[in-house]
Amino acid sequence: MSALSDSGFEEDIQSPSPSQQNTQWAEDANERLAAEWQHSDYQESCFIIQKNSEQHFHASHCLARQPQITAEARCKLVSWLIAVYKHFKLSFESCCLAVNIVDRFLVTTPVAADCFQLLGVTALLIATKHVEVCSPRIKHLLSLCCDSFSKQQLCNLECLVLLRLNFRLAAPTLAFFLDYFISRELSGPATRTEAGNDRKSRQVTEEQLCSARRYKCLARKVCELSLADYAFNKYQPSVIVQSAISVAKDLLRRHLKESTVKDASLAEMLDFLRVEDDSSSGFDNHSAIQQCTEELKLLVSLNQESIQNLIALCNSTKHH
Repeated sequence: MSALSDSGFEEDIQSPSPSQQNTQWAEDANERLAAEWQHSDYQESCFIIQKNSEQHFHASHCLARQPQITAEARCKLVSWLIAVYKHFKLSFESCCLAVNIVDRFLVTTPVAADCFQLLGVTALLIATKHVEVCSPRIKHLLSLCCDSFSKQQLCNLECLVLLRLNFRLAAPTLAFFLDYFISRELSGPATRTEAGNDRKSRQVTEEQLCSARRYKCLARKVCELSLADYAFNKYQPSVIVQSAISVAKDLLRRHLKESTVKDASLAEMLDFLRVEDDSSSGFDNHSAIQQCTEELKLLVSLNQESIQNLIALCNSTKHH
């Protein structure tokens, strides 16, 4: 008879791994819900709620009272968490929430340097329980730490983290605002076309959907870079996302100019998005967005190789 683990999950049963169970379900669900999300008032209501609560979950200067944890250590941990969430094929939302949990816990409690990785996997476990259909098993998470920690240590820290955060886990994240702003931009041109009489309503083709995925993938990569850099901890997630989207547009436009292969679907999509650049963003802190955008451009230039590899991978995936 199988026994419950300390975290309340029955780990001895032979259930599918999270990477097998979550990925296809999530992809299918995203495709089914995309149209409803773009054309419903629910999207705007969620955005207003998340934007209003953003400040309450923002842990700026979280290292101010940490004697042993440095910005470099945080960068290494977050970069490792990004690799882990991709290894388990978790959602970007889980990764963002895990980093938010780490930062907010650092505000409340001093952490020893040799326990920092344990805090990272504990935060990821909590985040996946909140977000995913099936969270990774504790033994799999601990194996990625070279079994340096025990299950009991992780479960004890899990309880402490939840107590310190008062069980408040519904934090606005980069992932939420990324979905919101990109869906708004992609649905915006269609709305304007239907309202106007000078152009016909366009049909969304598979190539255009592919271009939109490449656009979002690149913007998510820029967000990941900012997630690991403590210098961006002072900006709220909504500011970072809008800046990351602006940087992603510039990167794709530059790629189109330099590329010898014409990509009509990507060029058409960027042409529609240019109209969004001139419209109001809905934010009252434009100076912070502009400053964040400039800093993101510098960060991207320092990671140019990985960005170019991502663009090349997107192109090879499209053509094959």
